[in-house]
Amino acid sequence: MKGLFKSKPKTPADLVRQTRDLLIFVDHGGPDTKESKRDEKMTELGKHMRDLKQVLYGDSESEPVAEACAQLTQEFFRENTLRLVIVCLPKLNLETRKDATQVVANLQRQQVQSKLIACDYLEKNIDLMDILVTGYEDSDLALHYGAMLRECIRHQSVAKYVLESEHMKKFFDYIQFPNFDIASDAAATFKELLTRHKSTVAEFLSKNYDWFFEAYNSKLLASDNYITRRQAVKLLGDILLDRSNSAVMTRYVCSRDNLRILMNLLRNSKSIQIEAFHVFKLFAANQNKPPDIVGILVTNRSKLLRLFADFTTEKEDEQFEADKAQVIKEIAALEPKDRP
Repeated sequence: MKGLFKSKPKTPADLVRQTRDLLIFVDHGGPDTKESKRDEKMTELGKHMRDLKQVLYGDSESEPVAEACAQLTQEFFRENTLRLVIVCLPKLNLETRKDATQVVANLQRQQVQSKLIACDYLEKNIDLMDILVTGYEDSDLALHYGAMLRECIRHQSVAKYVLESEHMKKFFDYIQFPNFDIASDAAATFKELLTRHKSTVAEFLSKNYDWFFEAYNSKLLASDNYITRRQAVKLLGDILLDRSNSAVMTRYVCSRDNLRILMNLLRNSKSIQIEAFHVFKLFAANQNKPPDIVGILVTNRSKLLRLFADFTTEKEDEQFEADKAQVIKEIAALEPKDRP
């Protein structure tokens, strides 16, 4: 009887400790382990992971209890349970992976004595981000690791690590993966990295302006994939129109190469045209246009004015109409500048 009750956790902390023991078994179980023993442990681990999820999320009959969540969170980060979950994920079955992903995601938001202790843990174990980011290269794990990653980069210091790492360059390839679900997930993470933490993003873009926008223009805005182009031009608008990035925006709209790319996008389908317009209007509104920018706009003035004359959104949008009128006014009034 004693053995029977031993396996039943009494507290959330017990549940975490028993889960940790099972993960250690999964991680280190050698080739000599009997298959029946392994299957038994995997079934037990699956149940424990479901129980962890239930404590954190509650169920149809009860809401999560704050004290139980705090106990679970504290024990989870007291030792290396998070590392074990991430490292062992490839060895878990699909349902347990899904539950583990939800548990890791939830723990990023759990506070213990008003502190996000997940953030402290990740700062000391930042190499776990390397596993999560490169998880996009494994189609079986990509969506699980991607969901975990997006929750982890809610912490500014963790997002800063990913932004400043070599991993950022990989996202330009991940976003173009042929697997639509994985490409979309990578695009969602990319957007989160570039919009959530304003000051960190502004610093990253200022320091990495040249390579970042060269890759952005050549790989995303010039992509053959319609969805990639549309998402990229929409995100570009979000980035440049954010006040935190005003210095980056000023630099971007002084480049004739950038202007040419945006003018080409204005010749795309209606939805891309609308998003491209929101970036193009920044070039038109710039009161310190370099001579070569003015020259391009003057040369293409009649085409641009014809395009904007028939330019409408599907739904009535007063702000769009006001922006369009201002752009038309700016372009119509342009006079060629002599180059210095």
